Amino acid sequence: MLNKVMLSTESRMRGDMQVRFGGRYGKTYCRKAVRRSVPSLRLGKGGNIFALAGEFIHCDDFLSQVRYVAEVAGMPLPEKRVYHPCEARRPVEPSFEDVELMPLQNRALLCYMQERGISSGVAIGGCREIHYTTHGKRYFAVAFGNGGGGYEIRNRFFKGCLPPKDVTLLAYGSASCNLYEGFMDYLSARVLGIGNGEDHLVLNSVSNLTKAYRHLDGYGKLQCHFDNDEAGRKTLEALRARYGGKVTDCSGLYGGCKDLNDYLQKTLAERQAWRENEKKGKNNGIKL
Repeated sequence: MLNKVMLSTESRMRGDMQVRFGGRYGKTYCRKAVRRSVPSLRLGKGGNIFALAGEFIHCDDFLSQVRYVAEVAGMPLPEKRVYHPCEARRPVEPSFEDVELMPLQNRALLCYMQERGISSGVAIGGCREIHYTTHGKRYFAVAFGNGGGGYEIRNRFFKGCLPPKDVTLLAYGSASCNLYEGFMDYLSARVLGIGNGEDHLVLNSVSNLTKAYRHLDGYGKLQCHFDNDEAGRKTLEALRARYGGKVTDCSGLYGGCKDLNDYLQKTLAERQAWRENEKKGKNNGIKL
């Protein structure tokens, strides 16, 4: 039906086209072909209605042919919405209601932190416990505060942020500052004894780097413990471009690991395996 509508409409618009409908153009002709640039349809070319449209608009692009057919038939194509890649990947933050903050004491959360290699003492000293409602359900998680009054939220099943998003500065009056992407890396550094007595800054996302500049400008030394990935390397490069020789890359300490927390977990696992092997060796050495 669309073929007939388009061709009949085109005949009336041109005033010089007579079309006989069928699967081929062999029985169609153009009365005024001599005076027109439109090729005669008696050339023996096969095709369909879109190929015919292409002859009219002098275009081989299929989408252009479809658009022309639809316009002539009085059925314009709907507008197509363009989705940008960054828009498609943008996470949807949940809404937080009935928020309660308290000292970290939930055993499930403390066990989760221990699984990540963070001792209860370090976790309790650096984090809080948050209870909140989202989509009508009640949840609880570990909360790490930032400078804007928001909280980074983690549990075994969820990773998010209670707005606003900001960096976290832990200042002790040192001229040296240790930098981390996330608070798990910062807590890992505390367990490993990295940066004792020095200042620490947690970006809470590499996208917060520019927010950190107001804190970092006054330091004489910046020691970076970023992830071993492209985002971590680009963040390091941006800091070097701004602060030059003040910036030190500390990722060599945990080379071969994703980040500082991954290194901590592997280190603790190796220590535990060594202790168990040593214990087995002593037991095997006992003689009756």
